[in-house]
Amino acid sequence: MSYCQAILKLDDNDPNVSYHNTQYGFPIDDDNELFGRLILEINQAGLSWSTILKKAENFRKAYSNFHIREVAAYQERDIQRLLSDPSIIRNKLKINAAIYNANKIMELQKEYGSFSSWLDMNIEFSKAQWVKLFKQHFKFTGGEITNEFLMSTSYLPGAHEESCPIYKEIIEHSPRWKQT
Repeated sequence: MSYCQAILKLDDNDPNVSYHNTQYGFPIDDDNELFGRLILEINQAGLSWSTILKKAENFRKAYSNFHIREVAAYQERDIQRLLSDPSIIRNKLKINAAIYNANKIMELQKEYGSFSSWLDMNIEFSKAQWVKLFKQHFKFTGGEITNEFLMSTSYLPGAHEESCPIYKEIIEHSPRWKQT
Protein backbone atom coordinates (compact mmCIF):
# COMPACT_ATOMS: atom_id res chain seq x y z
CA MET A 1 0.00 0.00 0.00
CA SER A 2 1.35 3.42 -0.94
CA TYR A 3 1.75 6.31 1.49
CA CYS A 4 -1.15 8.23 -0.07
CA GLN A 5 -3.42 5.18 0.01
CA ALA A 6 -2.55 4.56 3.65
CA ILE A 7 -3.29 8.17 4.61
CA LEU A 8 -6.65 8.12 2.87
CA LYS A 9 -7.68 5.18 5.07
CA LEU A 10 -6.91 7.01 8.31
CA ASP A 11 -9.44 8.72 10.54
CA ASP A 12 -9.81 12.43 9.79
CA ASN A 13 -8.68 13.20 13.36
CA ASP A 14 -5.26 11.68 12.67
CA PRO A 15 -2.75 14.55 12.28
CA ASN A 16 -1.21 12.76 9.29
CA VAL A 17 -4.40 13.32 7.28
CA SER A 18 -4.39 17.10 7.65
CA TYR A 19 -0.62 17.25 7.06
CA HIS A 20 -0.92 15.10 3.92
CA ASN A 21 -3.81 17.13 2.52
CA THR A 22 -2.61 20.66 3.31
CA GLN A 23 1.16 20.72 3.83
CA TYR A 24 3.08 17.68 2.54
CA GLY A 25 4.60 18.52 -0.82
CA PHE A 26 3.21 22.04 -0.94
CA PRO A 27 5.80 24.75 -1.58
CA ILE A 28 7.11 26.86 1.28
CA ASP A 29 8.86 30.10 0.39
CA ASP A 30 9.18 31.68 3.83
CA ASP A 31 12.64 31.05 5.26
CA ASN A 32 11.44 30.73 8.86
CA GLU A 33 8.84 28.15 7.85
CA LEU A 34 11.43 26.24 5.81
CA PHE A 35 13.67 26.26 8.87
CA GLY A 36 10.77 25.05 11.00
CA ARG A 37 10.16 22.14 8.64
CA LEU A 38 13.85 21.28 8.83
CA ILE A 39 13.67 21.27 12.64
CA LEU A 40 10.66 18.95 12.52
CA GLU A 41 12.30 16.59 10.03
CA ILE A 42 15.49 16.42 12.11
CA ASN A 43 13.50 15.71 15.26
CA GLN A 44 11.57 12.94 13.53
CA ALA A 45 14.73 10.83 13.16
CA GLY A 46 14.15 7.63 15.12
CA LEU A 47 10.52 8.52 15.89
CA SER A 48 7.17 8.39 14.14
CA TRP A 49 6.00 11.35 12.09
CA SER A 50 2.73 11.24 14.05
CA THR A 51 4.68 12.02 17.22
CA ILE A 52 6.25 15.05 15.55
CA LEU A 53 2.95 16.30 14.12
CA LYS A 54 1.33 16.09 17.55
CA LYS A 55 4.17 18.18 18.97
CA ALA A 56 4.54 20.58 16.01
CA GLU A 57 3.01 23.59 17.78
CA ASN A 58 5.10 22.85 20.86
CA PHE A 59 8.22 22.93 18.68
CA ARG A 60 7.08 26.23 17.18
CA LYS A 61 6.71 27.78 20.65
CA ALA A 62 9.90 26.25 22.04
CA TYR A 63 11.98 27.37 19.05
CA SER A 64 10.88 31.02 18.96
CA ASN A 65 8.22 30.52 16.28
CA PHE A 66 11.03 29.09 14.08
CA HIS A 67 12.55 32.57 13.79
CA ILE A 68 16.00 31.83 12.35
CA ARG A 69 17.81 34.83 13.88
CA GLU A 70 16.46 34.11 17.34
CA VAL A 71 17.37 30.43 17.26
CA ALA A 72 20.82 31.25 15.86
CA ALA A 73 21.43 33.41 18.96
CA TYR A 74 20.48 30.67 21.45
CA GLN A 75 22.90 30.27 24.32
CA GLU A 76 23.43 27.59 26.94
CA ARG A 77 20.38 28.74 28.95
CA ASP A 78 18.22 28.20 25.84
CA ILE A 79 19.68 24.75 25.32
CA GLN A 80 18.90 23.89 28.94
CA ARG A 81 15.38 25.27 28.55
CA LEU A 82 14.81 23.03 25.52
CA LEU A 83 16.35 20.01 27.23
CA SER A 84 13.92 20.43 30.12
CA ASP A 85 10.83 20.98 27.95
CA PRO A 86 8.74 17.77 27.99
CA SER A 87 6.50 19.05 25.19
CA ILE A 88 9.23 18.58 22.54
CA ILE A 89 11.92 16.03 21.74
CA ARG A 90 14.71 16.58 24.25
CA ASN A 91 17.79 15.48 22.36
CA LYS A 92 20.90 17.62 22.75
CA LEU A 93 22.30 16.64 19.34
CA LYS A 94 19.08 17.71 17.63
CA ILE A 95 18.88 20.93 19.63
CA ASN A 96 22.48 21.80 18.82
CA ALA A 97 21.83 20.97 15.16
CA ALA A 98 18.91 23.43 15.09
CA ILE A 99 21.11 26.23 16.43
CA TYR A 100 23.99 25.38 14.11
CA ASN A 101 21.66 25.11 11.11
CA ALA A 102 20.05 28.47 11.93
CA ASN A 103 23.48 30.06 11.76
CA LYS A 104 24.23 28.33 8.46
CA ILE A 105 20.92 29.50 7.01
CA MET A 106 21.79 33.06 8.03
CA GLU A 107 25.06 32.70 6.10
CA LEU A 108 23.12 31.47 3.06
CA GLN A 109 20.67 34.35 3.41
CA LYS A 110 23.55 36.81 3.44
CA GLU A 111 25.08 35.30 0.33
CA TYR A 112 21.94 34.42 -1.68
CA GLY A 113 19.29 36.77 -0.31
CA SER A 114 17.25 33.98 1.30
CA PHE A 115 17.33 30.31 2.20
CA SER A 116 14.53 29.80 -0.31
CA SER A 117 16.64 31.41 -3.08
CA TRP A 118 19.54 29.11 -2.25
CA LEU A 119 17.23 26.10 -2.45
CA ASP A 120 15.72 27.39 -5.72
CA MET A 121 19.19 27.79 -7.17
CA ASN A 122 19.78 24.05 -6.74
CA ILE A 123 16.36 22.88 -7.95
CA GLU A 124 17.86 20.77 -10.76
CA PHE A 125 19.87 18.66 -8.31
CA SER A 126 19.29 14.94 -7.95
CA LYS A 127 18.56 13.50 -4.53
CA ALA A 128 22.22 12.41 -4.21
CA GLN A 129 23.44 15.92 -5.04
CA TRP A 130 21.02 17.45 -2.52
CA VAL A 131 22.17 15.06 0.21
CA LYS A 132 25.81 15.91 -0.47
CA LEU A 133 25.01 19.64 -0.44
CA PHE A 134 23.06 19.41 2.82
CA LYS A 135 25.82 17.39 4.49
CA GLN A 136 28.29 20.12 3.48
CA HIS A 137 26.18 22.86 5.06
CA PHE A 138 24.04 21.42 7.84
CA LYS A 139 24.16 19.08 10.81
CA PHE A 140 21.91 16.07 11.36
CA THR A 141 20.85 15.95 7.71
CA GLY A 142 21.48 12.49 6.32
CA GLY A 143 19.83 11.05 3.25
CA GLU A 144 16.39 10.35 4.69
CA ILE A 145 16.06 13.68 6.52
CA THR A 146 17.24 15.64 3.48
CA ASN A 147 14.93 13.70 1.16
CA GLU A 148 11.87 14.18 3.38
CA PHE A 149 12.61 17.86 3.92
CA LEU A 150 12.92 18.45 0.18
CA MET A 151 9.86 16.37 -0.75
CA SER A 152 7.75 17.95 1.97
CA THR A 153 8.65 21.45 0.80
CA SER A 154 8.24 20.75 -2.92
CA TYR A 155 11.92 20.75 -3.91
CA LEU A 156 11.91 17.06 -4.82
CA PRO A 157 9.01 15.15 -6.36
CA GLY A 158 7.52 12.10 -4.75
CA ALA A 159 5.37 13.45 -1.94
CA HIS A 160 2.24 12.28 -3.77
CA GLU A 161 1.50 9.77 -6.50
CA GLU A 162 -0.48 10.72 -9.59
CA SER A 163 -3.43 8.71 -8.26
CA CYS A 164 -3.51 10.74 -5.04
CA PRO A 165 -6.26 13.40 -4.96
CA ILE A 166 -3.72 15.94 -3.67
CA TYR A 167 -1.31 15.39 -6.59
CA LYS A 168 -3.18 17.66 -9.02
CA GLU A 169 -3.44 20.39 -6.39
CA ILE A 170 0.32 20.21 -5.77
CA ILE A 171 1.06 20.49 -9.50
CA GLU A 172 -1.18 23.56 -9.71
CA HIS A 173 0.40 25.25 -6.67
CA SER A 174 4.03 24.40 -7.17
CA PRO A 175 5.78 25.72 -10.26
CA ARG A 176 8.98 24.02 -9.14
CA TRP A 177 7.50 20.56 -8.63
CA LYS A 178 8.84 18.15 -11.21
CA GLN A 179 6.89 15.18 -12.35
CA THR A 180 8.71 11.88 -12.14
